[in-house]
Amino acid sequence: MRRRDREITNKIVIEEFIAKEQILRIAFYDEGDIYIVPVNYGYLYDEQYTFYFHGAKAGRKYELAKKKPTVGFEIDGNYMLLESEAACDFSATFQSVIGTGNLSLVEDNTEKIIGLNTIMKQTTSKSEWNYSDEMLDAVAVFKLVVDKLSCKAK
Repeated sequence: MRRRDREITNKIVIEEFIAKEQILRIAFYDEGDIYIVPVNYGYLYDEQYTFYFHGAKAGRKYELAKKKPTVGFEIDGNYMLLESEAACDFSATFQSVIGTGNLSLVEDNTEKIIGLNTIMKQTTSKSEWNYSDEMLDAVAVFKLVVDKLSCKAK
């Protein structure tokens, strides 16, 4: 990180930020192209972050998840414009988390339910939901196990 004065290393501050945000951007490398997709997420933390998100069992995100497990990710928030008299003196406050990890598709229905419940908890604060077998069969649940993570704020 170039601006070490903006780095956040306090695990509590990082987790509070991740807990309140809603959108995670996943970056895939696709045969020379970069493909970035925003997703709703849920997460678990036990000495390592694991993010879950869901989608269709078809499409570019699904195919890349099967093909290229190493991804980048980003979460940002707390944005506020800091105005100035001169255009180049405008700035902003923000907080962001970026990192890399390994992505996999969850096949086991027990883990799918855990993943879906973490997503729903992030979105609604309610962590226990019921899912029909048809729902579980129809949805793709993605699991991102974080290798590297950094956080900064201004």
